[in-house]
Amino acid sequence: MIEERKVRVGIDVGGTHTKAVAIDNETHEIVGIGSVKTTHDDELGVSAGVVEAFRKCLNENNISPDDVIFIAHSTTQATNALLEGDVAVTGIIGMGKGGFEGLLARKQSNIADITLDDSGVHKIKTHHRYLKLKDYSREKVEETINELQKEGATVLVASEVFGVDNNKEEMEVQAIGKARGIEVSAASDISKMYGLTRRTRTATINASILPKMFETADSTESSVKKAGINVPLMIMRGDGGVMDINEMRKRPVMTMLSGPAASTTGALMYLKASNAIFFEVGGTSTDIGVIKNGRPMVDYAVVGGHKTLISSLDVHVSGVAGGSMVRADLKSIVKAGPRSAHIAKLPYAAFTPPEEIINPKVVRIQPLEGDPSDYIAIESEDGSRVAITVTCAANALKILSEEDYSYGNYESCVKAIEPLAKELGKTVEQVATDILENASDTVIKVIEELALKHKVERDQIQLVGGGGGATSLLPFTAKKMNLNYQIAEHAEVISSIGVALAMVRDVVERVVPNPTADDIAQIRAEAVDSAVKSGASPETIEVQIEIDSQTNQIRAIALGSTEMQTTDLTKEVDEEEARQIAAESLKANPFEINIVAQNDSFFVFGLEKEAKNQIRVVDKKGFIKVQRSDGTAVTTTTAGARNIADKLWEELAVYKSDIKLTPDIYLCLGGKVMDYTGMLDLNQLHMVMDTELMIRSSADQVILIGAKNNL
Repeated sequence: MIEERKVRVGIDVGGTHTKAVAIDNETHEIVGIGSVKTTHDDELGVSAGVVEAFRKCLNENNISPDDVIFIAHSTTQATNALLEGDVAVTGIIGMGKGGFEGLLARKQSNIADITLDDSGVHKIKTHHRYLKLKDYSREKVEETINELQKEGATVLVASEVFGVDNNKEEMEVQAIGKARGIEVSAASDISKMYGLTRRTRTATINASILPKMFETADSTESSVKKAGINVPLMIMRGDGGVMDINEMRKRPVMTMLSGPAASTTGALMYLKASNAIFFEVGGTSTDIGVIKNGRPMVDYAVVGGHKTLISSLDVHVSGVAGGSMVRADLKSIVKAGPRSAHIAKLPYAAFTPPEEIINPKVVRIQPLEGDPSDYIAIESEDGSRVAITVTCAANALKILSEEDYSYGNYESCVKAIEPLAKELGKTVEQVATDILENASDTVIKVIEELALKHKVERDQIQLVGGGGGATSLLPFTAKKMNLNYQIAEHAEVISSIGVALAMVRDVVERVVPNPTADDIAQIRAEAVDSAVKSGASPETIEVQIEIDSQTNQIRAIALGSTEMQTTDLTKEVDEEEARQIAAESLKANPFEINIVAQNDSFFVFGLEKEAKNQIRVVDKKGFIKVQRSDGTAVTTTTAGARNIADKLWEELAVYKSDIKLTPDIYLCLGGKVMDYTGMLDLNQLHMVMDTELMIRSSADQVILIGAKNNL
């Protein structure tokens, strides 16, 4: 009897290629890859490429549709719709009280046209009406919708003052619109955060892309079903999780930046990158993000220069990559990027046969109107041109090997760079080095900004690279920064891998001054319910609670697997393997470090270094979940956890002048690590801990980690 194979399929839609990857659910080996050109101009848009890549992946690797237990794809549709202005005219129905409070609410819900690009050409056009709740009725809503439609609105937003507490009227407006065949985004559906202006703006962005996203979702889902796939189609979110396609129909704005999210998720899951600066190097740009303690860092997405209430991975896009062209004056290299050879419609010198570069000379060009006119092209005597790129510079310095995706022709690179080198009075090697110095400076600036923002200690940074251009830029950058680096295996499809391995994720955020245990429990339950709606199986869901004491913001992050996929995605490591992982992080020999605590799910290693106790918590899957330079670990039970936390709270406090810096506390319970950093007082810590401890037996073993806060 042939054993049934279970396969996970991830499809990433890139600017140039759409790539599908099939991964064996048990071994995590790649069992199939399908790549096609992204179908921007197809009648069905990029969804045609998604289906084509999927079919190619299965058909060319003898994978049956019955083998597929999970299928998901990233999407550029939301981002592209906003960038290209392919958005619907949006009518906004604000609702609230009358009087002075009403005047304020009327103003806050009246979102002006949202500019989508620097030129101001692309924008979301808006129209606004305000309904006083004392005058609210179905007839009044119908009348208001008629007025907005006459002004050109084809989609609507319902946004009520304090709708996060009571969204009755928002839901009624949504139902009335649906009955009339009009899509309505309820602001409270998009975010549970206070702040009427930001909540309404976020809902407006969501509503504006509904028609375009519906079109794509319908065609993609229909094609996948016709291919014989019986599991729900999942869509990548910008925060690194996936959501059911039906949930995406309500909140398409959640899919913004799902491409960069896919690559970071791939690094996290496939490479076990527990603490790293990850950057995916493409042809035009480099996406740079942070993974800390096994979790990608998240922030609110920005549209039209305004922050929304949409959480996405904090990925910064840097305008330099493998295909970046070079700018130069008559004395030196001015800049690498941001314009790419692809945009200038020029081939890379590295991928051009040397015999085609004949008597080359330097010409300066303007790739697109408005660009500087000092971009370098190399012209042969027959008039053909090639570009000198970052990839060409790396090949000229022979820092690439034949198996690297960016490996090109050394002779061609030298022939192309030589005339520029003569003009600048330098050697080919010096010019190539200058190009890589300039390119690496651009990404180093972003790396350092992100490390500072997310408090990543420099001695704990590892650079992890993905994307086809990773080997052109990453090794040079790492050497310049004196940091360790790793190039992802299958770097060119790391985003597709990230999609295939993604978990269902949903977040509930609330602002609650002086929250009670009941408040936290309620928000936790909401997060679980949201994850279930997004496609997660209830028994697989884990919830992480975060509290920002300065803003009174509570965030519950729920992660879970789809119903048909509950197998762990990584193999367990033993103590020796975990010790090796910790030793590499600590830059020490394995025999130098001690195991200071352990339970069924975690190993905790310690090392005395520079009068501080370095701590590394490694889980049984090989991920470093906590790494701190000055901390301690204590094994106890759920019954004794509070007392130990209180003791660590006092012992590890740091006093500076008149300021008391409270320690960071972590709770290792079951297979989870609860991160309680940022707590300002013990009562708050107790409440959040109790949400986990109260559902456990008093005898369950836990590990508490305390770390001094010296930042």
